[in-house]
Amino acid sequence: MASPTVIITALFVSVFAAVHLNVHRLRFLDVKPRSAWLSFSGGVAVAYIFLHVLPDLGAHQKTFAAELKLSSTLAESLVYSLTLIGLVCFYGLERMVKISRSRSRAKGHGDRIEDHLEWVHAGSYAVLNLLVGYLLLHREETGPWSLGLYFVAMALHFLTSDYGMRIDHPEAYEKRGRWVLAASVLIGWVLGLVVDLPPVGIGFLFAFLAGGIILNTLKEELPEDRSSRFWPFLGGALIYSLIMLGERTIG
Repeated sequence: MASPTVIITALFVSVFAAVHLNVHRLRFLDVKPRSAWLSFSGGVAVAYIFLHVLPDLGAHQKTFAAELKLSSTLAESLVYSLTLIGLVCFYGLERMVKISRSRSRAKGHGDRIEDHLEWVHAGSYAVLNLLVGYLLLHREETGPWSLGLYFVAMALHFLTSDYGMRIDHPEAYEKRGRWVLAASVLIGWVLGLVVDLPPVGIGFLFAFLAGGIILNTLKEELPEDRSSRFWPFLGGALIYSLIMLGERTIG
């Protein structure tokens, strides 16, 4: 019989997949200026980064120091270097996409990315999704509250990032991208059931994932052409921060 954790995470990963497959059906998001729900979701994701992801990196630093026999300073540098690598990789990818779209417009092919980059773009986000699915079952901080907070933050992160991909690449996302993303998060969860990485391996994955989430969250909220809304963003950040601080106070 499956454990309660397996059952609950199966439901959560199903919701993740449903978000990927059905963002295009959420017509209330298609408004100008930017939907308050998207900016609220961005605020939640930023709060999660600063109050959960970054502190967890500190916990992984201790794991690196113990398992790899490193000094605390070197372990700290390693874990944050991995986070920086994750951020830089996804930033480089976004720059490649923008340049590709510019080339396509210059050639008279419309505002689209070149075919070979479409799969690179989708593949990179699929890797990120694999990590999110895997970490449903293998996070540093355990317990129902931690799992619930992770689920809410990642579901809202997918909402904003998928909406951005749909706006940037409507045809490719509708036909192929959403299916790739939904499948990848499910595969990541399945891998979590059958593959048990050592603590150092999980630390490497988490640190890289943190960099990707930081870049993707800020990418969706900061650019002027996104027409983000400050008060919903602030509300999301404050509400989620209070929930997380309350959870840690009670715990």
